[in-house]
Formats: sequence, C-alpha cells, structure tokens
Amino acid sequence: MSSYKHLYQIILGFAITAIAYSIFKNFIYDPEASAFLIHKTNIKRPIDFPIWLNVMYVHVVFACIATITGALNFSQNMLQNKPTLHRWMGYIYFASVFLVCLTSGYMAPHTTGGKITSIPFNVLNVVWPAWIVIAIVKVKKKQIKQHLHWMVRSYFFCFSNAFIHMITFVGFHIIKVDFEIAYMFGVYGAILLCVILAECMIRYVEGNKKEKLSMES
Repeated sequence: MSSYKHLYQIILGFAITAIAYSIFKNFIYDPEASAFLIHKTNIKRPIDFPIWLNVMYVHVVFACIATITGALNFSQNMLQNKPTLHRWMGYIYFASVFLVCLTSGYMAPHTTGGKITSIPFNVLNVVWPAWIVIAIVKVKKKQIKQHLHWMVRSYFFCFSNAFIHMITFVGFHIIKVDFEIAYMFGVYGAILLCVILAECMIRYVEGNKKEKLSMES
C-alpha cells in the first residue's frame, strides 16, 4: 500500500468519524445545544436563540458536506480517472465552505469567551475561502502540485471544530480550567493545529515521492 493511500485512508476515517459525531451531537443527543449554550455567560450582544440554533444547524450540515466532499476529492481514483466529477465536487466543497464561513460570521459575535475568541473565527472565515481561491487559481494555471497543496491547507480547517472540542474537553474536564479559558485555548490551538498538520501532510507526501523517485533512478 502506498504511503499516500495509507494516509488518505486515515484522513477519510477521521472525516467520517467527525461527521458522525457532529450529526449525533447536534441533531440527536443535544439538538438544543443546551450543554454548549449554558457556558455562554457575559455575552454583550443578546442572542435570539431560535435563530442562532437554525444558523447552527445550517453551519453543521454544510460543514459535514465540506468535510466529505473534500475528503473524497483527495482520492487517487477521483484525481486520476474522474476529472469532471472531481471538479464539480470541488465546487460543492467551495460553496459549502463559503456557507460555513457565512454562518460562522453570524455566530462569531456571540462566541463563548467574547471578542478575544471571536477574532480567530473571523480571521478563519476570511482565510479559509481565500486559500481555496488560491487553489483554484493554481489549477487554472496548470500548477497541479501547488493546487493540491493549497487544497490540503484549506481542507484541514474542516477539522477545526473537532479539534476545538478535543482541546476544550482536555482543558475543562482534565486540566480543570474555566470553560471560557479552555474554549479560548481550544479555538486558537485548533486553528494552529490545522495549519501544522496540513504542512506536515504536504511534506510527508512530497518526501515520499522524492524517495520513491530516487529508488527508481
């Protein structure tokens, strides 16, 4: 099994797990988001909870769509044998990310922890679609490797919410810090982790390609 295929299976498995958890948590276990909303204290802007919940549902649905379409588009079979489907899946991914960022923009002012926590969300809402635009520009210029690299960088942001909850869980339940502090570190830590993991994946794949070429020469 090639290193790329093995890595792809790991990412696909994590994507499916993250989607399943998100659907279960937000639509079955706690559809009112009560376990999360209870920690929203000292909010300066009033929250219209029915609207907030509906926006959150839209946010979750399109985040799941972005996660699965993005993952499927990294399939070697898709990349090599189904260029038209790959392109349309890419458009769906981009549209889904745009809607995720749009809904996130609505929820950001009400973020747990206040302005210091909303800032990274707002930055992410700009950077994430911008990196996809860069990827599109690269493929239009036939710079396939650079296109793939920028798509990897953008795709790892699909896991930002999962990483936020993981880090927050550790901070709040294990380290026993205040929830707002744990969540703040979760947000900053998750975004940083997404960037680092994306760069590690790019370098790992490129390193294996160079090693394979040197062995064949």
